Amino acid sequence: MKRILVFVFVTFLSNFSLSATVGSIEGSVFDAVSKEPLVGANVAVLGTSTGAVVNQEGKFRIANLEVGTYQLQAYLIGYQPQLKTDVVVSVGKPSEVVFYLRQMDLKLNEIVVRPSYFEENNAVPLSTQSFTNEEIRRAPGGNEDVLRAIAVLPGVAQTIAGRNDLIVRGGAPSENLYVVDGHEVPNINHFGTQGASGGPLSFVNLDFVREVSFSTGGFGVQYGNRLSSVTTLEVKEGRSDRIGGKATLSATQFGTNLEGPIGNSNATFLFSARRSYLDFAFKAAGFGFVPEYWDFLGKVSYPINPNNQLSWINIGAIDRVRFFNDNEDQRYNNARILGNSQDQYFSGLSWRNIQKNGLTSLSLTRSFVYFRFKQTDSLLRPIFVSNSREGETTVRIDGIRKVGTRNELSYGVLGKSVLVRGALELRPFITSLGDALSLQNTWDRRYTKGASYIQWTHRPLKQFTVNAGIRGDYMDGIQQPFAFSPRLSFSYLFSPAVIGTISGGVYRQSPSYIWLLTVPENRKLNYLRSDQLVLGLEYRFRSDARVRLEGYSKYYRDYPSSFTRPYLVMSNTGAGFGGSEDNFSAFGLDPLGSVGVGKSQGVELLLQKRLSEIPCYGIMSLTYSQVRFKAVDQIWRIGSYEQRLIANLSGGYIPNPKWEYAMKFRLGTGSPYTPYDAQGRQSVAWYNSKRLPLYHSLDVRVDRRWFFEQSTLITYIDIQNIYNRKNVTQYSWDYREQRVKTNTEIGILPSIGISWEY
Repeated sequence: MKRILVFVFVTFLSNFSLSATVGSIEGSVFDAVSKEPLVGANVAVLGTSTGAVVNQEGKFRIANLEVGTYQLQAYLIGYQPQLKTDVVVSVGKPSEVVFYLRQMDLKLNEIVVRPSYFEENNAVPLSTQSFTNEEIRRAPGGNEDVLRAIAVLPGVAQTIAGRNDLIVRGGAPSENLYVVDGHEVPNINHFGTQGASGGPLSFVNLDFVREVSFSTGGFGVQYGNRLSSVTTLEVKEGRSDRIGGKATLSATQFGTNLEGPIGNSNATFLFSARRSYLDFAFKAAGFGFVPEYWDFLGKVSYPINPNNQLSWINIGAIDRVRFFNDNEDQRYNNARILGNSQDQYFSGLSWRNIQKNGLTSLSLTRSFVYFRFKQTDSLLRPIFVSNSREGETTVRIDGIRKVGTRNELSYGVLGKSVLVRGALELRPFITSLGDALSLQNTWDRRYTKGASYIQWTHRPLKQFTVNAGIRGDYMDGIQQPFAFSPRLSFSYLFSPAVIGTISGGVYRQSPSYIWLLTVPENRKLNYLRSDQLVLGLEYRFRSDARVRLEGYSKYYRDYPSSFTRPYLVMSNTGAGFGGSEDNFSAFGLDPLGSVGVGKSQGVELLLQKRLSEIPCYGIMSLTYSQVRFKAVDQIWRIGSYEQRLIANLSGGYIPNPKWEYAMKFRLGTGSPYTPYDAQGRQSVAWYNSKRLPLYHSLDVRVDRRWFFEQSTLITYIDIQNIYNRKNVTQYSWDYREQRVKTNTEIGILPSIGISWEY
C-alpha cells in the first residue's frame, strides 16, 4: 500500500501545474558582419501567430508564451532568414535569443531563399559546429560542461572520460585555442595541464554562455597561434528587467548566480560563484587524495549608445589537491599521483564601435596562471617540484568592413607582453623506458609577442565564395621570431541544399613557455607548423537536418622533439594527469629541437537533426583517421592519441514542456600504448606498438521542469556508463606485486542535479 501511495503522489506532482505557466522571450537582431542593429526586422514564433518587430535599439520582446521549447525565425528584406531552435520559455526569467543575419544580393533572384537551423559563416565555411546553451546543458554525461558536449563531433577524440583533453584531427591537447567574449584564454579548465589546454572540468559557468562555436579546421587568419581547433564562447549579458538568480546543486558542485540591471542606467551585470564538494565525497569514500575547486564569473555590460558598447568580463578559478598519507597503502597510491594546485584568472575589457557598413573593436586582456606541481615517493620524499607563474597582457584591435553585398574585409593587430617566472626540480629519475632524467632550474623571462592579419571574403558569382587571408606572428623568444601563415578557402553552392567546400593553409604555433624555459638550449626552437587541406560536401535534406562528409590531411613539421629520448615528440604529450606515470613528458624537461614531423589524415561523417516541430534531435558522427609522427631517431610511429575509428550517437526526445529524455553512445578503438616485459620494463622498440581494448559506453539522462509563479525548478538524473563497462585506460607496472596492473574507468556513475531559477 505504501508503494502505491508513493506512486500516486509522484504521478500527481508530475502533472500538477502550480501556477499560470507563461513566460517571455527577449533578444536582438544584428547584421552578421557589422553587428549593426537591424531595425524593423521581424521575429516569429513558429507554430503560433505570435511575433515581434525589432525596435530602434535592435531589440524585441515576445510576452505571454506558454512554457515550453520553441523555434524562432528572424527575417528582413535583403537578408537571409535565420531559424533558432531550443528556445526554452520558463517562468521567472525571460529567454534570451540573438540573431545575426547575413545580407544577400537582391539581384540574385535565381537563388531560392530557404531559412535553415544551421548558421552560415563566410569566414569559416567548413568544419565548424555551433551549440546553444540548452544543447550543451542537456547533453548526457556532460556534467553541463562546454567541452564535454562538443566531444561527440567528428574528428574529436578524448583520452579518458574524466578529462577535457581534446584530440582534434590527430593534434595534441596543446593545439586548441579558447576565445571567451573575443578574448583569447590559455585554458578554461580546472587543474589545467601546463603547456597544454586540457583538464578535468571547465571553469566557465554554462548558465551564462549563450552559444559555443567549435571549429576543427579551416579556420580563418583572425585565429592564430594554434594548429588544430578554435572554441569560441559568447557570454550573455545580464537581464535588464529586474534582479534575478539561480541556485544549483549538481553532481560535482554547488553554486549561485545573480544578474540584473545596475541602478537606473542601461548597464547590466551578472555574477556566479561555484564550489566543488568532491572533497567530501572523496574523503567519505576513503580516497587518499581530494580535489577541491572554486570558480567565479562576473560581467558588466554598458551600452553607451546604439553604436558604442563597453563590456568587462572576469573569470577566475582556485584549484587545490590535498593528500591524506595516513597509512602505507595511501602513501603508496599517492606516490603515483602528480599533485596539481593552481590559481588562475583572466580579465577582459572591450569596446565595440559600430559604423556604417563596419565594426571596430578594441580589447585589453590580462590572463594569469600560477602552477604548483608536486609528486613524492612512498616515503614522502619529493620526486618532482615545480612552481611557475605565467602572465600575459594583450592589447588587440579588430575591424571588419562590408563593401557592397559581395565583399567583406576583416583585419586586426595585437601586441602581447608576457612574464614567466618559476623554479623546477626533478631528482634523478629513471623512466619506464630506461632514460635517465635529472633537472634543476629557475627562470625569470619576459617575452614580446605580436600578430596582424587581413582577410578578404568575396563572392564573384551567386553560388561561389572565396576567402583569402594572411597572418603574421612575432615572438622574440625563439630562434626565428617571424612567421607567416597564408590561408585560402572556396565554397560552391551546387543547389540550395548542397554545398561543397575546400580549404588549405599554413598554421603556426609558438612553443609552450614551459618547453622553452626548463632547458636553456630549448630557446632555439622554432614555430610549430601544420599544413592543412580540407574537402567537404554538405547536403541539407530538411531545414532542420543535414549530412556532411569531410576529408582532411595535416602535415606537421618543426615539432619539438627530445634529444635525450630520441623517440619522443611533444605531440604525444599533454593529456592525462601526467607525472611519473607519464615519465614527466609534458613538461619539456629534455633538450628539444624543432626536428619532429607528422601526418594525420582522416574521413569524417556527420548526420545531424536539430530540434524543430518534430520534438526530437540528434547527432551521429563517424571518424576514421591515421596519425603518424617521427622524432629525432627518424622512425615513423603511431601517434599516442590515435583512435583509428570513433563512432558517436547522441539524441533526445521532448514530449512536453515538463519532461525530456536523452542518451549518448560512444565507441572507439583503443589508443596505442607501450607494453611491459616480465620485469616491468618497457622498450623503445615496442613504443606505441599495442592498442588498448575497444572503448564503448552509454549515458542516459532524464530532465524534469517544475513551474512556479515566479520561478522554475529544474531537476535531472544522469547515469553515465549505464551498463557498467570497465573501459581500460592504461596498463601500469605494480612494483609491490611485480605484475602489470590494468587501470579502468569508473563503472556506472549516477548523478542528480537541482537548479532553482528565479
